[in-house]
This record gives sequence, C-alpha cells and structure tokens, in this order.
Amino acid sequence: MPTCPAPVRPLDPATAAELTTAAAKLLAEHGSATSPELLATLPEACSRLGGAVRQALRPVDTADGLFVLRGLHPDDSDLGPTPGHWSTVGDAGALWDVALLLVSALMGIPIAWDGQQDGRFVHNIVPSPGHESEQTGASSDVLLTPHTEDAFHPGRAHLLLLCCMRNHDSIATTAASIRRTSLSQADTEQLQRPVAPILPDDAYEEAQQFSGRPAPVPTLFDTPEGLTMRFDPAYTPMEEAGGAWRGAYRRLEDELARVSVAVSLEPGDVLVVDNDIVVHGRVPFTARYDGTDRWLKRASVRVEGRPTRPAAEAAEHGYGQEALTAWNC
Repeated sequence: MPTCPAPVRPLDPATAAELTTAAAKLLAEHGSATSPELLATLPEACSRLGGAVRQALRPVDTADGLFVLRGLHPDDSDLGPTPGHWSTVGDAGALWDVALLLVSALMGIPIAWDGQQDGRFVHNIVPSPGHESEQTGASSDVLLTPHTEDAFHPGRAHLLLLCCMRNHDSIATTAASIRRTSLSQADTEQLQRPVAPILPDDAYEEAQQFSGRPAPVPTLFDTPEGLTMRFDPAYTPMEEAGGAWRGAYRRLEDELARVSVAVSLEPGDVLVVDNDIVVHGRVPFTARYDGTDRWLKRASVRVEGRPTRPAAEAAEHGYGQEALTAWNC
C-alpha cells in the first residue's frame, strides 16, 4: 500500500496564522468550543477570512477524492496527554476544535449526532481501553475496515475532516476512491440494486436498539460526475443476498483494497475526505495508554444541494438518529 500520495494543499504561514487567530478570538469571546453561540457565529467569522484559505478549501477536485490541508502547527506540549477516552478530553485542544469548525464551515455546514459523543460537533478519536477490537475509532489492535462514515444514515456527511493532534508513531489512515477502481458493468449494475441494509455501528448504541425494520440500500450510485458509494462491510448483513450480488460486493472490496493508499498525518494536518467517493479506515497499532498515543479530531460536513445520492434516501428512517446542524443546534 503506497504511503502518503494524497494531494497536499499548503497554507502559507500568514494564512495559517489568520485561521488560528480567528479561532482564538472566537474561543476567547465564547469561552468554549462547544458554545451554541460560537457555532451560530461561524458563518460571520468565515466571511472575514481571506481568499487564500478559501482557495485552499475549494471542493475536492481530483479522482483521489481527498486532500491534506497542511500548515497548521499545534504545540505538542500545550495539548497535554492524549486522553484515554473521548469523554475525558474536556477543553484539551479547544483552539483546534474551533479551527476545525472554521475549516468545516468554509466547506459546508458542520453536523453532529444526538447519539454520538454527546452531540459534539468535533469528535476526539483516541484509542480507549476495552475497545481495542471494535470497528470504531476507539479501536487499535484491529484493522479499521474501510467504510463510508455513518453509512447507515441518509443524513451522513458529504465531507469528513480528520485533524491530527498527535501521531508520534506515524499510524496511517487508509483511503480508497471508487473513482480509481475498475469494476465490470455487470458488477456495477448489481451493486446499484438495493439488496442489503447497512446497520448502525457500535458508536451508536441507541440506534442499534431502534425497532424499525432495516431497509436495503444501494452500494453504488451513478451521477453525472461519476460513481458514488455507500459502503460499510463490517455492518452490512449479507446472509440473504444472492450469490451474484455477494460476488460483486467481494470484487468491490478487492478493488478498493487494490487502490487503497495510506496517509500518515502529521500534527496539524487536516485530511479532507469526500465521503461519497472515498472509504477510509486505519491500520492496526498497539496503544500504550501513556498519554502519547495517536489523537485525531474529527468533523463532519454537509454540502447542501449535492446530487450525489439517490432520492430514495429521503424516505429512510435513519434508525431514529437525528443529525444536528451547527447553525440550528
């Protein structure tokens, strides 16, 4: 698997300073990165940012379906130790929460989930004791299987942003674009059929208790710009699917593995992933739980009016989960 071939969009020092200064001002005015008032003022704050940062945050524009925004530089000693669980993070790295929210708001509308990480708009992704083998961001010992973020839900993000706080061990995020694969027409047609559902992952305990019947969804969708994808094999029950569909799904998995790349983020890097084109995951690693483990901050962004998903998704129940938007939270 090739390492770090992702397109890089650099921020020059002046532009990076403009972004972090704006974040510090918002944090000082509102006192907390989770303040509803801060979230509501994001559009106004973004309107004051210059053209250089806007150009760097233009839409994803290559078949890779991703890019790395580089030029921010968190101070490792100021962050404090990597928390052992997202719920113990408190205000650690709050400046970078706000910087990530500004980046998110420049690209679309930040969203959160009422059933995940207490409805926060910036999630902390850290390895947690007792979760080593799960298929969630808190795992470590296992390969985090490539997947579409929140694939079970019709309101899932169009863009996923991962901001690196700490990565002393150069642990790679994996990514694979449907636009880089070579599938037969027959397999593509199979996977455009709604055959199997995608169930909520282990980060959504309430959604897993939802009593509604899981609805089958298509894996691939054709758009004027090319194929888009909704994919999470770890949470896709395939027992009742026919052999032809299962074969096509396995070949898609193989193709995604073939074109997968490994992106080893540096502190301050923001990986921007088009969640309709790219599946992402993470290589296994051994967590030390000594305060030096890998630490990412994650944000989800909705881009209104994108014609990248089937209209039928609007009728889905979403397993009872509600997506919250930053300006209306």
